[in-house]
Amino acid sequence: MSGTARLKGIDFKRRSPEVARRLIGATLLIDGVGGIIVEVEAYDREDPASHCFSGPTPRNAAMFGPPGHAYIYVSYGMHFCLNVVTEGEGIAAAVLLRALEPTVGLELMRRRRGPRIGDRDLARGPGRLCAALGLSLAENGADLCGDALWIAETSGFPADAPIVATPRIGISQAADWPWRFALVGSSWVSGRKGSRGDITNSAETPE
Repeated sequence: MSGTARLKGIDFKRRSPEVARRLIGATLLIDGVGGIIVEVEAYDREDPASHCFSGPTPRNAAMFGPPGHAYIYVSYGMHFCLNVVTEGEGIAAAVLLRALEPTVGLELMRRRRGPRIGDRDLARGPGRLCAALGLSLAENGADLCGDALWIAETSGFPADAPIVATPRIGISQAADWPWRFALVGSSWVSGRKGSRGDITNSAETPE
């Protein structure tokens, strides 16, 4: 199957918020392990919370690369976080993948995450997502239309599934921008119940 067929309907060259919303309900896979994307956040060059706001560095180089490729960085010196590069090469924009509903390869995810981790928390949060999928800096810059790591349409996922846009979480700058998108009603979305990240308490209207 070609990358084009896998990514039918997803144009990574569009603006980050558009791509972010479109990624909700798509399936992310690496070597046969993965699940349905249920939460994302968009970032672009004009965004003070973005890694590229101050210009290119060795750390963010992949973010300036071609759209449809992975940008992976290390958070707090220990957690890997996966982003999908968007817009055009050299522009520096991306979508952070915040949470998955695990659907494939759960036994391997459980081994990677440890016996104390419940299934709900296997990939609920960007660091947990990468840990469950075994992603690291080795995949930084990887083609998301490739043979090992790729994003696909999810068979049977409803086109009218409710998606909510909310302010982003876990950042201090431009946190009020409504560039976080999540699947309404999903148990796998990150954020503590009753907190700002809890979509069940969001005042935003599902789109």
